[in-house]
Amino acid sequence: MKLTYDSKHNIAYMRLHEKKAQVETIRVSDELNVDIAPDGTVYGIEMLNANVQLEAEDDGNLVIVNEVIGRRQELPLAVHEKPAEYKTKKKRKA
Repeated sequence: MKLTYDSKHNIAYMRLHEKKAQVETIRVSDELNVDIAPDGTVYGIEMLNANVQLEAEDDGNLVIVNEVIGRRQELPLAVHEKPAEYKTKKKRKA
């Protein structure tokens, strides 16, 4: 599985399998598309307006949980860049 994020277009894509066949893209909502092969295999999930969707839960972290061994790992998702902070200098009165 691979999660990619395109900050220029604000799109995230979760690839579950390498595309080996032609896929059909099913529009689930205005912000979610699913790529499915003719045999029903889900190849990937595309999230539009991704920064809102990915930061909505878990404090903006990708949470990986292995239920069998009870292991949990959190990875921060830097889905958008913070704007640069500019400090303005105050002019001294003469």
